[in-house]
Amino acid sequence: MSSTDMHEKAKASEKVSDVDVSSHDYTDVETAPSNTLKRQLKNRHIAMISIGGVIGTGLFLGTATSLRDGGPIGLLLGYAVVGTICYSVMVSLGEMVAYLPIPGGHIRLAERFVDPALSFTMGWNYWYNWTIILPAELSAACRSHQLLEPVGSIKVITITGLIILGIVLDLGGGPNHDRIGFRYWKEPGPFAQFNGISGSTGQFLGWWSVMTQAAFSFIGTEIVAIAAGEAKNPRRNLPKAIKRVYIRILLFYIGGVTIIGLLVPSSEPDLNITTSDAGKSPFVIAIKHAGIKGLPSVINAALLTSAWSAASSDLYTSSRALYGLAIAGNAPKIFLTTSKKGLPYVSIIFCSLFATLAYMGINAGSGKVFGWFANMTSVAGLMTWFGISVTYIRFHAGFKAQGFDRKSLPYASPLQPYAAWYAAIACIVICFFSGWKVFLKDNWDVANFITNYLPFALFPILYCGAKLWRRVPIVKPLDMDFVSGLAEIEADCYDEPPPRNWVEKFWGWLM
Repeated sequence: MSSTDMHEKAKASEKVSDVDVSSHDYTDVETAPSNTLKRQLKNRHIAMISIGGVIGTGLFLGTATSLRDGGPIGLLLGYAVVGTICYSVMVSLGEMVAYLPIPGGHIRLAERFVDPALSFTMGWNYWYNWTIILPAELSAACRSHQLLEPVGSIKVITITGLIILGIVLDLGGGPNHDRIGFRYWKEPGPFAQFNGISGSTGQFLGWWSVMTQAAFSFIGTEIVAIAAGEAKNPRRNLPKAIKRVYIRILLFYIGGVTIIGLLVPSSEPDLNITTSDAGKSPFVIAIKHAGIKGLPSVINAALLTSAWSAASSDLYTSSRALYGLAIAGNAPKIFLTTSKKGLPYVSIIFCSLFATLAYMGINAGSGKVFGWFANMTSVAGLMTWFGISVTYIRFHAGFKAQGFDRKSLPYASPLQPYAAWYAAIACIVICFFSGWKVFLKDNWDVANFITNYLPFALFPILYCGAKLWRRVPIVKPLDMDFVSGLAEIEADCYDEPPPRNWVEKFWGWLM
């Protein structure tokens, strides 16, 4: 079917679901493997994978450095700004994957709506991102001393309980009955003076230093795109997962960092996780200050579980990203090998080998190594968000050019395309200034410079290299394929029974 025919059909039908697809070949351009991924993930699985990948050491441990550098208000504002970027990316991604929930997620969508070069770049950047974050989580886990069963729901319960406990402690409900209130917002102050720089300049730099770390905490919400190819009833479950993103951002992140800023002063020595032997989670510091004995050990065990389950999500995502690369012909076909149940075990084994990078902490120290990996992951993750935003901008332009009605999409945000433009620009700006600390006087650090700017430089290098190799032009809006695969996707959709009680109704709303 030519682009002109598609355009005429779209205008005549006015709805995506009404497009005549009976005569279209739905087979992907690439040769499908004999064993493929199976649609086995229910809505709760998708939600827990998404939560499991993002509620981890960035929130529990990485916030220590952010509070020290930015102060309580700098910490809160940094997370709030990155939260708006995250939400903008997710509503952009949500429209695309709810309409086309295909294996490979945004990596494959980039090929449809931009060009193969961007798909190649995003694929390897995303694989790199989630391969590096695995040893980062394990490095952070080295700061805990106990082990519990790695279940993603434990960390959800833990962060919820810590927020509630934090409110109680702040109001004087701890054993020492010390009503903290907003004491630490007054002394040592709402903002920290970064690197001893006085005035508003030092406060601004303190806030900006939070941005990269906050990105490390938020990176992973886009996992739903990678899970789209394995989602049951994707047209229903994926929009639900996207619509609830703001709840998780407000509850877990904004709520969590607000409590941290109330309970721990930014001048606390133990917040320095790279040099202090006692460096630890702000939540553990607050509990010890309140005089609660025994609970810090329990929390440390829960934090180790958090790192472990986040690492499981990391391995899931990196292996599926590698699988998606292989489907697109950008990685060796051996990574397409799956078990009879649809498990890409070759990709999983290969990606798990990179966990051994965590052993770098033996000599350099786990806290310092965690910082290096966090820098690389943050920048690579932001570049993934940039790629998703660019892909959506093209998707939006093509959808409009071919006369489709966005109201007929399974999920459509009223913020588009402005949200996508905002996210794309913000991601580039944050990445460009991510390593600014090393340019301060007497603050040069080769390791920090490389870990901040290597992923940023690799993105355009990969794209230009793939462009020269592929020599395929950018897809024109009228030539974009919005039809292939729809029949299979719609065949996998069905009406689910309504909730039987208020518990199921609440869980369905939250997840």
